[in-house]
Amino acid sequence: MSSTDLPLPPVRATGTLTLAAHGAALLTGAATDLLPALEAVLAACPAKVAGTRLHDLPGLAPLLGVEAIGAAAKEALGPAAQPVRAILFDKSDATNWALGWHQDRTIVVRARAEAPGFGPWTVKQGMQHVAPPFDLLARMVTLRVHLDPVPADNAPLLIAPGSHRLGRVAEADIEAAVAHCGVAACLAAPGDIWIYATPILHASDRARVPARRRVLQIDYSADTLPDGLEWLGV
Repeated sequence: MSSTDLPLPPVRATGTLTLAAHGAALLTGAATDLLPALEAVLAACPAKVAGTRLHDLPGLAPLLGVEAIGAAAKEALGPAAQPVRAILFDKSDATNWALGWHQDRTIVVRARAEAPGFGPWTVKQGMQHVAPPFDLLARMVTLRVHLDPVPADNAPLLIAPGSHRLGRVAEADIEAAVAHCGVAACLAAPGDIWIYATPILHASDRARVPARRRVLQIDYSADTLPDGLEWLGV
């Protein structure tokens, strides 16, 4: 099996996963009351686009700051936690993709500035991305806010619990790392939030029974960037 193949079958995730022990936790119904406001804000995003990177979307930032979503990040990282990147994933029968096992390794900044340990640099959807030192990623969390149901047949996120503690995992070592940590499937209902350590190994299969599966994914950090670099934010 190559490192881009998905394991069979994934283990069904339950509420027994914790951020402290496993690097991921399900916050059942934490964003339910915010769903109408999120739906209204995200209606401005293009339809049938697999992933839309969000910045300066009117009305979004307040919903990610002090409301239930931001509160979960602050509980994990402390009061300085701020949303530093947001992406809307919209998987459907028209955008039914698979993604092999990997770690998220980039952040988004306002402008390029040379700083030790930062690089390589890329531009995605007009936004400046860079790979930071791994220890910065290790201090971040990612929240996935679910707008639609995600049962086992609708491409739940797959995670390897505890893999965030392995540091930067080389491509050649991913298969062994997933085998060692095992696999959990992040099933969800609308309004649920999955929170996980940003460097955790994760993947997604194609939906077996495609249905719309929108997920608002937000990265949070409590760090200030060095050497003139600034978070782009949301």
